[in-house]
Amino acid sequence: MDKLEKYSFIIQNILQEYAQFSQDKDVETELIFDPIRHHYQIVNVGWKNDNWIYGCILHLDIKNNKIWIQHNGTEIEIGEELVKNGVPKSDIVIGFHPPFKRQFTEYSVN
Repeated sequence: MDKLEKYSFIIQNILQEYAQFSQDKDVETELIFDPIRHHYQIVNVGWKNDNWIYGCILHLDIKNNKIWIQHNGTEIEIGEELVKNGVPKSDIVIGFHPPFKRQFTEYSVN
């Protein structure tokens, strides 16, 4: 298994595990995986009472053989989960941080 396949597999497993914890029967938790273009998301969609619910919970991409955390709307440290699953910190980018702030994280700057 090459690096790209390995990272795709790791991301999908983590997101599938996290999505299982959704307990709202009125709102669907959708897993959106595009292993061709390397985009991976968890999205909530549905009606709660009279309110439309739609929102991205987690969004990860693989770009230039690195995992980019584009959005994390959870309390879990997705970077730490990736590291626990064998991804080196040098292959993780916190994409939602401005580029100048990335140097102050334990992860890659780009």
